[in-house]
Amino acid sequence: MRVFVAGGTGVLGRRLVPRLVDRGHEVTATTTSAAKVEALERLGATGAVMDGLDAASVGRAVAAARPDVIVHQMTGISLAHAGKADLKHFDRWALPTIRLRTAGTDHLLEAAEANGVSHVVAQGYANWNGLREGGWVKTEADPLDLYEGTAAHTSMAALRHVETAVGAAGGAVLRYGAFYGPGATDDQIELVRKRQFPLVGSGGGYASWVHLDDAAGATVLAVEQKAAGVFNIVDDEPAPAAEWLPHLAACAGAKKPLRIPVWLARLLAGEVVVAMMTEGRGFSNAKAKRELGWQPEHPSWRQGFAESTA
Repeated sequence: MRVFVAGGTGVLGRRLVPRLVDRGHEVTATTTSAAKVEALERLGATGAVMDGLDAASVGRAVAAARPDVIVHQMTGISLAHAGKADLKHFDRWALPTIRLRTAGTDHLLEAAEANGVSHVVAQGYANWNGLREGGWVKTEADPLDLYEGTAAHTSMAALRHVETAVGAAGGAVLRYGAFYGPGATDDQIELVRKRQFPLVGSGGGYASWVHLDDAAGATVLAVEQKAAGVFNIVDDEPAPAAEWLPHLAACAGAKKPLRIPVWLARLLAGEVVVAMMTEGRGFSNAKAKRELGWQPEHPSWRQGFAESTA
């Protein structure tokens, strides 16, 4: 197939593009920087410069590529686009990604319709943001928590927009867990080694992880099977912060994380961080295994962290 990857130079795009090429697909991958076109071509793709927030730019790029499927991997969380992660002011830090998940999604869907592209696969998110009621592990039947009243609300609303808009177009949304693997957790590991990534309270809030290569593999399956609907692309072991964070520290050769009380974390880092660490809900991958035939090569972060930090 002709596959159009919007956001080909992102941390996942760089793992996805070569897999698609190896499977025999003709890939056009986009970047916002002309300086990165050559890097995309080294991965085997045709590189294209595109501004995901400019409808005309998106329309031209899609029309030139004439794709059979569009894969939406555009985010704005890199240091260049968003600066250092600032979860206390989540709404401000995440604004570039929010725009790409709202206006950017709409531009891609409009271009798909205008050019007769029948299938769209888009990036979602399933880490700590399951509905904060009931059990600790959520399925696709459970709505994402909108985190109303917190700085994460605009980001969660943007994720809902992706799921609603792409779902209405008959496409697939892949709710990826937190990425780890080459280049994905360098900033977190640096904080862990400096003991600047503490546990909050009991650390009982759950999270789900996925290795970049497993996320790329699931995406290839969704493309080739023309999958429709929402899928949680996470590993087999959702776990509380009190388990995964000390393990990450040990794998990184760091001291055990400090533990701080909820009141202090709320003051220093804000309500979203407290909710993540104490109330977060992880996700089940049963549907992706059942319907896509996906099996993660890294079934648990326990082994995956050790391999990634070796």
